[in-house]
Amino acid sequence: MAEVKASLIYGVIAAFLSSAVLAFVEDLDDTFKDTRVNDIWLVDFYAPWCGYCKKLEPVWYDVGAELKSSGSPVRVGKMDATAYSGMASEFGVRGYPTIKLLKADLAYNYKGPRTKDDIVEFANRVAGPAVRALPSKQMFDHMMKRHDVLFVYVGGESPLKEKYNDAASELIVYTYFFSASEEVLPESVSLPELPAVVVFKDGGHFTYDEYEDGSLSSWVNKERFQGYLQIDGFTLYELGETGKLVAIAVIDEKDPTEESGRLKALIQRVAKEYREHFNRDFQFGHMDGNDYINSLIMGEVTVPSVIILNTSNEQYFLPGEPIDTMEQLVQFISGVLNGSAQAYGGDGIIQRIKRVAFDARSTIMSVFRSSPLLGCFLFGLPLGVISLMCYGICTAESDDGSDDMDALKREGLTDEEEEEEEEERQRGGELEGPDEGENEEEDVGEKGPEEKKTD
Repeated sequence: MAEVKASLIYGVIAAFLSSAVLAFVEDLDDTFKDTRVNDIWLVDFYAPWCGYCKKLEPVWYDVGAELKSSGSPVRVGKMDATAYSGMASEFGVRGYPTIKLLKADLAYNYKGPRTKDDIVEFANRVAGPAVRALPSKQMFDHMMKRHDVLFVYVGGESPLKEKYNDAASELIVYTYFFSASEEVLPESVSLPELPAVVVFKDGGHFTYDEYEDGSLSSWVNKERFQGYLQIDGFTLYELGETGKLVAIAVIDEKDPTEESGRLKALIQRVAKEYREHFNRDFQFGHMDGNDYINSLIMGEVTVPSVIILNTSNEQYFLPGEPIDTMEQLVQFISGVLNGSAQAYGGDGIIQRIKRVAFDARSTIMSVFRSSPLLGCFLFGLPLGVISLMCYGICTAESDDGSDDMDALKREGLTDEEEEEEEEERQRGGELEGPDEGENEEEDVGEKGPEEKKTD
C-alpha cells in the first residue's frame, strides 16, 4: 500500500514539473504580431510533420525553463508555421525549424548548434546591448577568461565608434562586442593611436587598420574565429560566411599516428608564424576523419593529408607531393594564393550534375544500409512498374508495326497485281472446297451398325 502511495506521489510530482516546464514556452498564434512589440521574444517556427522540429522540442522546453529561472527578460514561444503561414512568411521563415530572436523591429536568425547551452547563450547575448562596457581591469580579465575571441573598442566618441556600433548590431549573432578606456587594458597592450578597434585572441592582440583591412564589418567577420580550430561540418559552414579559404589537416584522432601529429603541428605553426602573410585569406585547422570531406569533394582524401577548401565555389586544392616540411606547406599555400596550384571541383554545370548523381547514390545507399527491405520496396516496386509499362509500349508498337507493314504492302500493289492476288485467293478456295466435300462424303459413307439395320 505504501509503495502504491509513493508511486502516486511521484507521478503527481512528475506531472506538475512537466506542466511547469511546458508553461515556460508559449504557443503563439496570429495575434502575436500585435502583442510582441514591448517584449523580447525567442521563437521557434516549426512544422508538425518536421522530424528536426520534433527533435528540437524537448530542448526548446529546457531553453524556456533555463531563461525563466535565470531571470532573463527573453520570453520563449513556438509557432506552427504551417497553420500561420502568413505570419511566418512576414518573419522570413523559409525552412523548419527556424529560430529567431525578435527585438523591437529587428529579427536575428540563430544558425548555431541546437543545444540548450548554445541557444541560451545566443538569447542572452542578442537580448542585451550590442556593445557592453568594461568599466574595470577585473571585468576585462573576467571577460578574457570567458571568451576565446574578444572585440574591444578603445577611445571616446568618433566616426569609428559609430561604425563599430553598426558592426556590433549586425554581427551580435556571432560574438560579443565591448568598449573600454585605455586604462582598463593590460599594461602589455600598447596602441599606436586612439580610437582603435582591437581583437584579443590566440594569446595576443591585433588592431583594425581601415586602409589595409577595408570594411570594419568584413574585418570583424573574418577575425571572429581563433587562428587555429578543430573543424567539423557545422564550423566549416560558418567559416564559409567569412570568405576565407580553409586549410585543413585531415587526421584520425581515434588512431593517432606520427604522420598525423606532424601535419597537425605544421598547420598550427603556419597559422601562428605566418599570420601576417595568410590570415586575411586563410583559416587553419584540423578535422577528425575524412567522411565529411569525401562527401564535399565527391571523392576520397587519404588520412592523414592536407587539403584546402574554397567553400564559396566548392573548389579544393591538393598538394602535388607529400608535405614533409614547413617550407613545402608554405609553398603549397602560396601556390593556392597566387593561382599556380591546380584547382579541382567547382560549381560548373558538369559538377552540379555530378553532385545530383552523387547525392542520389548516397541517399539510395544509406537507405539500403539502414533498411534493405525498405530499400527494395521503395526502389524495386517503381522499377518493376516502369519495366512493365515499357514492355507494354514496345509490344504495342511491334503489333502496330506489323499491321502497318501489311497496309504498306497492299498500297504498293498496282490494280493488276491486286486482281492477280484476288484470283490466287479464289483458286485456293476452290482447291480447298473438294477436300472438304470428300471429307463430308467419307463421313456420310461411314454409317454405324444401327443405321445399317435401318436401311
